[in-house]
Amino acid sequence: MPDVRLASSQGKWILFTTVLGSSMALLDSTVVNVALPRIGRDLDADLAALQWTVNAYLLTLAGLILLGGSLGDRYGRRKVFVIGVVWFAAASLLCGIAPNAGVLVAARALQGVGGALLTPGSLALIQGSFHRDDRGRAVGLWSGFGGIGAAVGPFLGGWLVDGPGWRWVFLLNVPLALLCVPVALRHVPESGDGRKHGRFDVLGAFLGALALALVTYALIEAGSGPLGVVVAAAVAGVATGVAFVAVERRRPDPMLPLGIFASRQFTAVNLVTLCVYAAFGGFFFLSAVQLQVVAGWSALGAGTALLPTTVLMLLLSARSGELADRIGPRIPLTVGPLLCAAGMLLMLRVGPDASYVSDVLPAVLVLGLGMVSLVAPLTATVLASVDVARAGVASGINNAAARAAGLVAVAALPLLTGMGQEAYRSADAFDDAFRRAMVLCAGVLVLGAAVAFTTVRRLPPDCRRPECRTHGSVLAPPLEGERAKPRLG
Repeated sequence: MPDVRLASSQGKWILFTTVLGSSMALLDSTVVNVALPRIGRDLDADLAALQWTVNAYLLTLAGLILLGGSLGDRYGRRKVFVIGVVWFAAASLLCGIAPNAGVLVAARALQGVGGALLTPGSLALIQGSFHRDDRGRAVGLWSGFGGIGAAVGPFLGGWLVDGPGWRWVFLLNVPLALLCVPVALRHVPESGDGRKHGRFDVLGAFLGALALALVTYALIEAGSGPLGVVVAAAVAGVATGVAFVAVERRRPDPMLPLGIFASRQFTAVNLVTLCVYAAFGGFFFLSAVQLQVVAGWSALGAGTALLPTTVLMLLLSARSGELADRIGPRIPLTVGPLLCAAGMLLMLRVGPDASYVSDVLPAVLVLGLGMVSLVAPLTATVLASVDVARAGVASGINNAAARAAGLVAVAALPLLTGMGQEAYRSADAFDDAFRRAMVLCAGVLVLGAAVAFTTVRRLPPDCRRPECRTHGSVLAPPLEGERAKPRLG
């Protein structure tokens, strides 16, 4: 059984290295959007290349995050976590020295593979190392400090873009990894799950990622690519998705156990997840560019402007979870998306020479309050909708669904709003498309609120509650792992 106490020296080192490792991925997911206009100018990249700069990372992360957790259970959580950190840092170095957009996109895809190893691995190390009396507090501290890292990300990214340059957004991960890896090897005990003896669902992971890649390619290239190639990619993507479902249905140990969707509540809350995180992905992709290209702000100003959403989540997400425990998740999951929709509509006020106090701040405050209202109840409903033994898998599926939704939104919104390949170089063209995008995102959020209102029910009193009560990521819900696993080694 795990026996490390949080107050011990080893416990503090474990917490430090897991926070540092997970913060690398959190920082990267929030700072890159701020750097996009500068990346486009320096590499002479069109909008499609900037979309792929975001989506290549999301693609491999969403497609492989469930497999990454299984690898840690089988081969050792510390080992897989360290491999993930080294992989992520090496890919970050390649991003930082990329001579063109093609190399940058390929490196971002490699980054996503590292993120799929270290993101679930950091939480698994906490759960596999600490004494059960300390684990809840350790998870809370890990989540809280990780949220602080997410909050610092846009500010730090903006400062780097305006100062040393956008390449340092990626190069910063290298010294962080050089600090993280020795601490992990020296102070973190190895752990695993002796009950995991099934074969890895590599085919399922490959088909799932390929289906996402083909659909994403079709959406991004639909506006400018050859029609025949776009149609072929779309058809192949749908066919690969069908093959993925068929494979998962037949495998004895699938990466995505389809039987879990027999729970109507679980299916419903994942539909809500798809709606809200598609809107969030599109919003954070476009808003940082809008503030720089249209409003004329610096990268630092644009990154800092969006900070209140994360701060509100860090301060209030635990209280939101407590409120949902008392009144049930239906009202928060209905009101939260509606508040977020209102926040996005308030962003329509952001144009040339926008004022932060009167134009941007009201929008991000309302958006942040909406996110506070819905994220904790969303996770609680996911966990309560399945058997306790499947809670970790359910959380992983929900997290992957959120990332896939953001991936599709980043690919589809420019197409749906008529945003041309050079739109980010023109303030007028981008502003027009941004306004249409905010209306679309608000509509998707209203749809999510309607799904929640009509399908979500009160949770049973004896259901499992989330351990991650404090959460700061704006692009995915918190991960929850399994509990009470035996320790190896």
